[in-house]
Amino acid sequence: MSARLFTLALSALLLASCRSGDEAPQGNEMAANDIAPILDREDAVDVHSYAKPLEARVYHVALDLDVDFDAKRVAGTATLDIDAKDDAEEIILDSRGLTINSVTAADGEPLAYEVGEEDETLGAPISVKIGDARRIVIDYVSAENSTALQFLSPEQTAGGRHPFLLSQGQAIENRSWIPTQDSPGIRQTWEAKIRVPNPLTAVMSAATIGDPVPDGKDHRIFSFEMEKSVPPYLIAIAVGEIEKRSLGLRSAVWAEPETIDAAAAELADTERMITAAERLFGPYEWGRYDMIVLPPSFPFGGMENPRLTFLTPTFIAGDKSLTSLIAHELAHSWSGNLATNATWADFWLNEGMTVYAEQRIVEAVYGKEAYDQQVALSLEGIRGEIEELEEWQQALAIDLKGKHPDDGFNGVPYEKGAAFLRTIEAAVGREAFDAFLKGWFERHAFEPVTSSMFLEEVREYLIKGDEELEASLRLDEWVYEAGIPDNVAPANPEAFAEVDAAVKAFDNGETPNREAWVGWNTDERLRFLGSIETDLPNNRLAALDRAFGLSQTGNNEILFLWLKLAVENRYDPALPRLEEFLTSQGRRKFVAPLITALAEDKEWGMPIAKRLYAKARPLYHPITTRGLDLLGIKPDLPGGTAAGQS
Repeated sequence: MSARLFTLALSALLLASCRSGDEAPQGNEMAANDIAPILDREDAVDVHSYAKPLEARVYHVALDLDVDFDAKRVAGTATLDIDAKDDAEEIILDSRGLTINSVTAADGEPLAYEVGEEDETLGAPISVKIGDARRIVIDYVSAENSTALQFLSPEQTAGGRHPFLLSQGQAIENRSWIPTQDSPGIRQTWEAKIRVPNPLTAVMSAATIGDPVPDGKDHRIFSFEMEKSVPPYLIAIAVGEIEKRSLGLRSAVWAEPETIDAAAAELADTERMITAAERLFGPYEWGRYDMIVLPPSFPFGGMENPRLTFLTPTFIAGDKSLTSLIAHELAHSWSGNLATNATWADFWLNEGMTVYAEQRIVEAVYGKEAYDQQVALSLEGIRGEIEELEEWQQALAIDLKGKHPDDGFNGVPYEKGAAFLRTIEAAVGREAFDAFLKGWFERHAFEPVTSSMFLEEVREYLIKGDEELEASLRLDEWVYEAGIPDNVAPANPEAFAEVDAAVKAFDNGETPNREAWVGWNTDERLRFLGSIETDLPNNRLAALDRAFGLSQTGNNEILFLWLKLAVENRYDPALPRLEEFLTSQGRRKFVAPLITALAEDKEWGMPIAKRLYAKARPLYHPITTRGLDLLGIKPDLPGGTAAGQS
């Protein structure tokens, strides 16, 4: 029996007695907020989804899919369990480029459906006439060049022996491989059966159920279950030649065989971080905290998929100096995964809280000095970035109507959000703020949240009618207005005293101090490279490289700042290292600024950008290429067909 038929036969038995949250109210008095609690708030309306969750919403998804590496698609069924008002005639789902073969009720009865017009940003709605059906089965094939799925050739992996599949669902990409209501406020439990060719292994952001089941001699079926409700962008999959290495009682890392040793060594402090996070924010609710180190095309530093954080290999420096990334992704287990922004307009509730939490975990594990330095870097970084942004991008709660969620992707939700929380903490005291934040996660576990909800609770639990405190915090200004209010809690001015003195000396013409550089930690080195004057002649750049070995560094954060400085100054000796960097990894944080800076320099940089992008683009994830393709550097194959994935 195929994986698809097996699931359809079994799902009625398994799902009839299992669903997320309380049973749906019966009778004619079902209220909208019984179907989709909280989503009836004005600032919980998601402009990036066609769904109407107050009428009918998906609460459970069962996937039964074949992974086809030749066609670069997944195909099979999605069985959706639905809550709906008694008089609801249809449910509206999100999709992008899916081929829908059929839609039926659980008993196989065909249901009428219509796929609407495709919007470049949102994809297309699927309207299904549900009648009395509360479980529907969609037979489909994923989109060609799905924006969530990246199929890598063997040559694009560390081992070079087998292909690899990885997904990235945030923000609105999972609708290109799963027909569901793709909105962060519509939380769903889910399960999956995934059929993959031997000898590949499938992993997902869920508990693995049993051992893989042979399906003929060439394939195996892997089964997964997520019993806790999650926003659908957190459904994730990876398939490849990978193996698992335990890190502790409830953590492990997956990676390709060539990467596993280095990855496990770099992640040795994971259990300490979990323990520290629980002390700060309450119990870890997801069972295990496993991670997978993906091939270098993965577009982000990390993605906080529950039970299986996805990681870029670019964090592996050999000395655990970039493991604040792990603290960040772990912190998302509370901020983002447990309490989730209801819409992408309130992305800061995911990311600002997580940066704040990350810094607190770093302090607990590595000490006050490390915390002070990270806060100083964070605050300095956003002050510089915010000056380059349009006013609408500078608020924490932003208006994204008519825009892609990625248009709001910048440092504001991260660093301004964290600065806002530190400002509240400074005003009310750490003890009170810690109790508030732990309570926030307890009160809103497995729920969507909004900016107005957060401000209401700050006023209820912390301000408590204190008019002077209310006035001093300027809450609405922080959340809804541009810029950084001048009541921001300052960083420790002594956090980088020695480094700042070295910056001043270098800017005054002194020789780079190699002895000092050797004694600095990574944050201190980043502070130096990010603070020196950027307009430098070739001889000064050569002196920096000789003294600090910048072109040879294995620390990708340091290398990025060095290459950025080289591009800004048209420093030709750095071009071989730049080419190697841009064609060996696809982390958007690194490649997008470098390629953009090249392309904006029409005389010197544009030819370089076109040459390197033609070579690098097949490695990059569609999320990364989406913006870079607009720079006028997108390569063409004979006949005008774009190279690589679109």
